[in-house]
Amino acid sequence: MTIGILCMNSSVSSPHSVAPCIRHVTECPATLQRHGWIAFKKSKTLGCSAACSSATAVAETDERLVDVERDDSLAADEVDKCSNSGQSDGGRLRWDMLLSTEALGEAHLLRAGSVTDAHVLRRKGRLKEQDGLIEFIISMHRTHSPFQVMEKMERWVREHFEDPKRSTLSRLVPSIGCFHTPLPLVRALQEYDDFALLSRRKFVPPNFAEIRHVLNIAQVHAIGEQVSLITFDADGTLYADGHHIQGDNKMIGHIVKLMQHGAHVAIVTAAGYPGNTLKFEDRIAGLLAGFKDLGLPPSITKFFHVMGGECNYLLRVDGNYHLEFVEDKLWKSEDMFLWKDRDIQKLLDDAECALRSASARLHLPVEIVRKPRAVGAIPKEPTIYEVLEEMTLTVQMQLVDAMLPFCAFNGGTDVFVDIGNKSVGLGALMSYLGKRPHETLHVGDRFTASGNDSATRSKSSILWVANPDETAFYTRVLLQDIKLARLTPYIE
Repeated sequence: MTIGILCMNSSVSSPHSVAPCIRHVTECPATLQRHGWIAFKKSKTLGCSAACSSATAVAETDERLVDVERDDSLAADEVDKCSNSGQSDGGRLRWDMLLSTEALGEAHLLRAGSVTDAHVLRRKGRLKEQDGLIEFIISMHRTHSPFQVMEKMERWVREHFEDPKRSTLSRLVPSIGCFHTPLPLVRALQEYDDFALLSRRKFVPPNFAEIRHVLNIAQVHAIGEQVSLITFDADGTLYADGHHIQGDNKMIGHIVKLMQHGAHVAIVTAAGYPGNTLKFEDRIAGLLAGFKDLGLPPSITKFFHVMGGECNYLLRVDGNYHLEFVEDKLWKSEDMFLWKDRDIQKLLDDAECALRSASARLHLPVEIVRKPRAVGAIPKEPTIYEVLEEMTLTVQMQLVDAMLPFCAFNGGTDVFVDIGNKSVGLGALMSYLGKRPHETLHVGDRFTASGNDSATRSKSSILWVANPDETAFYTRVLLQDIKLARLTPYIE
């Protein structure tokens, strides 16, 4: 058994002071207390945090949390070796020991202060929190109160919705895209303020996640009365990365209710298995089993689809609650039929070359995975999110002149390049189902420059979530608005 230790000694004030203190891990609890360490049991994990002397300062953003993963039999020797010399294996620090996230999963993350956003704090860096509009809204709080900000933003969003080329926002936030509905931001802030007390805070401005929540609430209320197509990303949105929809997934009931209300529901995912429905079924086995257990008739199951490979495969539910491919000629756009095999292979060859070049530059050994319409790089050893981000942006830049649309994205544990993107797929699905942008909503967790959800902004309204719990929360709010809209009579 190894020990995780949290430094509460005021004399330990910098990350350089941490290494010499780590060797106390082999000492008894009484010795640990004399040195100002608080010990807690941790399986195969050694955590260390340099903190200030006051309890308040521990919660500040300057707190440094380091995760170290070791084998039990080697932990003490390796710690002493690093603490004495700070170096190992040819003078290089053992940075690979910092790649474990197990300690964070057990540390309760007391600093997480907004709705279910502890998950956001677990990833490294702030690369998952990049958005020009949200950053602009945060900056406005330097000179405006929260309600003053949202009053202005609500007016500017409506102006941009009506005339995006000449709007105030197009000048203030040049990277801004388009809005498909106005946003009731003041109402949304009033609701969220009851929880986060933004308007009562004097010294702590809203953070990225809080502004994201306000925008999400506003978008749900804006589209609730007219939404008729809701699409969901899979990993990180409907279920945790690397998992599948199991029978206990809370989204099963929500999806069924949306379909019973007459709304089309689709899962739009990067996963692509040409000609293999079973692999698609494995990813949503719990959902399909739920359809079968409830005995949903074809008049309801017809509202469900799966879009795979970003935009390359469309599936529906058959009479036996299994998936079947929809013929390409029924749903693919004319532009998609113009994609030639030689152009597809050239793009994949160029993408593979870019992936290999980037991984070599970053000294990251990878396994290259080649599919008919995708190519990816899977690290052979642990790495950090920033390295995958660098690879992704490198590939995007090198393929900027590609003849076909593509999506190079950071999957969190790998980097993949797909032929086409979710904008193409969502556009084709909307045409197939006869839906328009103002009645379509996409829910995803990757809307940054390296994410594969960002392309959907041009086709529909979006909800930006951080984890499946947020997806379930906003879907419940959406269902309430849909139900209210159905009950409220329309009066001219």
